Amino acid sequence: MPENIFASGLGPGPANFSPLTPLRFLPRSAAIYPDRTAIIHGSRRISYREFDARSRRLASALAARGIGEGDTVAVVLPNVPATLEAHHGVPALGAVLNAINTRLDARTIAYILSHGEAKVLITDREFSPTVREALAQLDRRPLVIDLDDPLHEGPGERLGEIEYEALLAQGAPDFEAPPIRDEWQPIALNYTSGTTGNPKGVVYHHRGTWVMTVGQILSWNIPSGAVFLWTLPMFHANGWCFPWSVTAMAGV
Repeated sequence: MPENIFASGLGPGPANFSPLTPLRFLPRSAAIYPDRTAIIHGSRRISYREFDARSRRLASALAARGIGEGDTVAVVLPNVPATLEAHHGVPALGAVLNAINTRLDARTIAYILSHGEAKVLITDREFSPTVREALAQLDRRPLVIDLDDPLHEGPGERLGEIEYEALLAQGAPDFEAPPIRDEWQPIALNYTSGTTGNPKGVVYHHRGTWVMTVGQILSWNIPSGAVFLWTLPMFHANGWCFPWSVTAMAGV
């Protein structure tokens, strides 16, 4: 006999519950505003349709290389479209995004790659001197994917096995990753600065980033279609979750 009339048959189930995750925001914005501009990078404009497709391609290509739930994908990238795509494509697989501070020295980057057990590293050739030195210090080298940002005019070299755009070309634009099974799954791994000794790993989960994303929208009164000028590095606390909050509002 149930304790009261509401204690029977009203628990969570597939019909009335889904885990909280910020990964639902991009497919929604792409479905409602496919032709709206999502990203402006130099003279290039990327629509929400393309943003969603590129993020799916990234997830698909990584999945084909055996990346899945619980695997760490590290990035050493500036604020470029690939960094945004990684915030959506990497955790769609259940993998964990580790955005590394581009201003760190080689020893610290090597420590983070090793401590976080990175299986993949996406890196901009702008940082190749430091990243090359960091990779040389590792006992196990991750799969290295080079990003050749057209806006970078300085020196740099490719260090990896494949270039980012070539990787995306191998992925499927309509890729459907398995749904996130638990909102307490990790979505991102960040590392502290300003502490003694080595940086400390901080794990974000899907629920926490969803709450932070919605909190940003409410506290900053972000309107639909807002234009956000990136000054905060996306490697800093995942850009305070703005990669998800601006996307949720179909902003730029």
